[in-house]
This record gives sequence, C-alpha cells and structure tokens, in this order.
Amino acid sequence: MGKKLKLEYIWLDGSQPTQGMRSKTKILDEDKVKGKLDPRDCPVWSFDGSSTNQASGGASDCLLKPVATYPDPTRRNAYLVMCEVMNADGTAHETNARATIDDDDNDFWFGFEQEYVLWQNGAPIGFFGENGAYPRPQGPYYCSVGADNAIGRHIVEEHFDVCIDAGLNVEGINAEVMIGQWEYQIFAKGGKDAGDQIWVSRYLLERTCEKYDVTVNWDPKPVKGDWNGSGMHANFSNTVLRTCGSQDKYNEICEKFGATPEIIKAHMDVYGALNEERLTGDHETQSIDKFSYGVSDRGASIRIPIATVESDWKGWLEDRRPASNADPYKVASRIIKTVKG
Repeated sequence: MGKKLKLEYIWLDGSQPTQGMRSKTKILDEDKVKGKLDPRDCPVWSFDGSSTNQASGGASDCLLKPVATYPDPTRRNAYLVMCEVMNADGTAHETNARATIDDDDNDFWFGFEQEYVLWQNGAPIGFFGENGAYPRPQGPYYCSVGADNAIGRHIVEEHFDVCIDAGLNVEGINAEVMIGQWEYQIFAKGGKDAGDQIWVSRYLLERTCEKYDVTVNWDPKPVKGDWNGSGMHANFSNTVLRTCGSQDKYNEICEKFGATPEIIKAHMDVYGALNEERLTGDHETQSIDKFSYGVSDRGASIRIPIATVESDWKGWLEDRRPASNADPYKVASRIIKTVKG
C-alpha cells in the first residue's frame, strides 16, 4: 500500500459582506497520482452549503471543483487544493467570483500588495506597551528593524518561508506604516492564478497565526484615527500596457476607470467592505468619492509607476483603491472588464 496524501480543500464561503475561507481534508492514495499532483487528480467533493451560507437545508449539497494545487510544507505528505464552489448541477455558484474572470489567455498580469495587521487582545500586536502605554505615532514602523518597531517579525518570516516552500510566487515582504501592520507581494500571469495564490497565502497566514494565538485583521481601517489603513494595491498590465510606448494610450486606459459614476461604483462595490473608512484622501489614499490618476502619485486612485515612464511608457498601472479584505478574483475580474471596455 502506498502513502496516503492529505489534500486540504480550500474554498470561499457565502459570508457577507466579506467572504471567509473554509477548508477540510481529504485522503488520496499516492498511487493514484502520476508525478506532481494536478487539480485533475483531485476528485470533485461536496460540502454542506447550508452551514456556509451557500445553500438551504433542504438542498444543501454544494460541490468543490479543484482548480489549483500547491505542496503543503506544514504537514507531512500534504497538498493545498484551491477550489471553486459549484452548484449541484455543475454550474458556477453565485459566490464563485473566479468563474467571472474573462482572461483565458492570461494576457493580464497581476501583482497584488497584500497588507494586513497581526491582531491580539483587540489591538495590533504590540500596540500597547508596558502598563498599557499607547504607542508612539506612526513613522518609525515602516520597513523598520528593532523590537520596538518590527512587531511580529517571527510570524511574518515563518509565513514567508511557508509561502515560498508551497511554490507561491511571493516577491517580497516589508513592515508597513502602522505598528503591527505588514505586507507581502505576489505576482502571477493571469487573474485566476493571481487570485488563487493570494487566497492560499491568506490561508497559510491564518494557519501560521493559529500557533501563536494571534489573528489576522484584514479590515481596511483596523485602528481609527491617525493610523494608515490596509489595502491590497492591484498592479496590472496587459500586452498593450507592456508594449505600447505611448503616454496617450496610458491616459486613455486610466480615463476608462473614471469614465462614469457607474464604472467607479462598479469598482468600489468589489474593492472591499468598509473601504470608505480607508479611502478618505489622507494616509496615502484618494477620497472614495473622487477619481484621479498620476505619475508616482500615491494619493491618486491609480498610480502610474515612475518605472513605467522611464521605460518609455511600457509597463503597468497600480490601482490603489482595493482594500486588504477585497476578493482578488473580483478585483481582477473588474479591472479586466474595464480595460477591455
């Protein structure tokens, strides 16, 4: 008898306004797998949708369709299996945003900058010092070093290594502007692949934090007042942006994002709940009721990176509006629809 493989099926539930992650483990005999585990090696599985806000009790079965697999470095003989949720008849469930991405040729590339806050006892980790002292104002924490500044680095480094070992294309990490706030970046060719990797990386972060009795706060504005919020900036390009060499073409594409109030609203509707608390016009954001773009402008809705300009207008754009709790599938789907126009 061969080894038993542990497959962790991960999916998004029907929670509102922000979907949560669910998972359960399935055993698969290793002799049923030839070489590297492929999603097609993983059987379609079912779950009780009435317990995840995705079905009624009288017809509760929903299906899990494996779409991406990654080695699981935290368990023996194990894999992480990202799944789409399907109805019992095999059609995409209404909560399945991955199925709405119109990019089968992977012409669109995405680099998501995922910010988050390590959270413990109702505040960012390390927020209150000795005798409950309030922390120093933000300023020394961004890309910091030292026990007074870089709080939670042991968790961040462990998560970084786990993501790399799982084969996720994580490109970097850094401490962010607020105490206890961190960021990692993931790049992928194709909106579906980018979304898969962000969701699996979030799952691995949550599970890493379990070991330390720390939770992850994904809210756009975890601490009110003069503290930065948390975003998931979406860097994106397609063949046109990567090759056009035209400032006019870049301006034309940027203008599409603010062309009508309806288009602006369509983006904000999927850019994360409570994002109005973050997009105030302060703390490196544009106001939620305004749209702007500009070169190297971190206060704009869309930033044109200076690297794009210096490369003769061949590069990418950064939509700075998506919140840390946004669904990357929905963000990618909406950006692609607007650019295709």
